[in-house]
Amino acid sequence: MVSTRGVAKDSTSPAGDSVIIEVAVNGSTPRSVNRHVPRMPEEIAADVIACAEHGASIAHNHNDEPMFTDTGIHSVQPYIVAWERILRIHPDVLLYPTLAAGARDIAIEDRWAHIAELARRGLGGMTLVDPGSVNLGLVAGGPVPPIGARGCYQNTLDDTAYMFAETAKLGAAPSISIFEPGYLRTTLAWHRAGLLPLGAFVKLYFGGVLEFGLPPTRAGLEAYLELLEPSGLPWSVALLGGDIVDSGLAAMAIERGGHIRVGLEDYAGDGQPTNVELVDRAVELIHKMGCVPSTTTQTRDILGIPGAPLPI
Repeated sequence: MVSTRGVAKDSTSPAGDSVIIEVAVNGSTPRSVNRHVPRMPEEIAADVIACAEHGASIAHNHNDEPMFTDTGIHSVQPYIVAWERILRIHPDVLLYPTLAAGARDIAIEDRWAHIAELARRGLGGMTLVDPGSVNLGLVAGGPVPPIGARGCYQNTLDDTAYMFAETAKLGAAPSISIFEPGYLRTTLAWHRAGLLPLGAFVKLYFGGVLEFGLPPTRAGLEAYLELLEPSGLPWSVALLGGDIVDSGLAAMAIERGGHIRVGLEDYAGDGQPTNVELVDRAVELIHKMGCVPSTTTQTRDILGIPGAPLPI
């Protein structure tokens, strides 16, 4: 298959030769799995700063709050502590938080409140939109019968409308999670209606040891791209519970003009690498394929996001 990119020469190459690296620094991964996972705001800030200096231009983090919670509400303050430190050093890096899963009958206004508050404060530049519902938590090789989350991770069409509309109102760019094809078809319906906020970035999540979505194969990627490509929306790939580089998924995405996400939230390969080491592996692959890691300025240009205001 022919690459859709030109051959990049150096960091001054045009955005078309640039590959965005996003780093998801922790997620729900405990230190019992990898001792390098940052959990406290100060650790998260230090990790994101280091990853930005090695080539990541977008970062995503969780805090030490459970993903599956009956309240569905996350605190905004740990994000503020970490993000203000990051943005003092790298004011143009793009940041976005998580959204609690598994809570039922909790208003989206409450579940999404911390995301809205971060955007109101002008922190991070991105929101998170999960435009659909899915069963989460099944693990390959897990118990029989399978055990996952207690309830479906539910985001109705009304919830989706709220998240997109508030993102646009707040002047932020949505990081749009695609856990299965229905999520993408919903996103594209919003796009065709002209209701997708500026700066939208589509994240194609593939299942590794986590049993959901499409497998990290060329056929899986091409199935998503058949739906996505007429829109012209920028997109990236992530492999939840795997190794995005060793699996070949990262190379397939770069070859097709996409971008990649790495980090200890997703990683389930050999050893206990640091986030910086995972970013370095991505950089090495990008260079090998004749491209360059996207700078923060190029990333904002690719997504159509204005530059950040003066440093905090």
